Amino acid sequence: MSPFSKTLVAASLEPLLLSLLAEGERYGYELLLRVEELSAGKIRWTASKLYPLLHHLENEGLAEATWYPSESGPDRKYYRLTRKGAAALEATKRDWMELIAILARLWGPGYALDQPALA
Repeated sequence: MSPFSKTLVAASLEPLLLSLLAEGERYGYELLLRVEELSAGKIRWTASKLYPLLHHLENEGLAEATWYPSESGPDRKYYRLTRKGAAALEATKRDWMELIAILARLWGPGYALDQPALA
């Protein structure tokens, strides 16, 4: 179970996934492992959360996918960010950074963006 609230995790799903795809082409299980690695195990997505969002990104033109043969097992569907997805990610980054700055101002000096994360 995630140590973050369900609401916070739900709100961050799309920005996280767009950011992961910006790192390069990956198949679903790699995305699951990468988000867990980046979050030091604090975020653990399930396939039932990931694949509907990947399909949504495809339907919106933010991501595209290609099937490739696997050396072991069935073929794998690799996802990558489209130009439209990259533009959406840049807009999302601006939105999130603005929101984070607002929260940092509200919460005071101990939460400034240039401070190390609080434990």
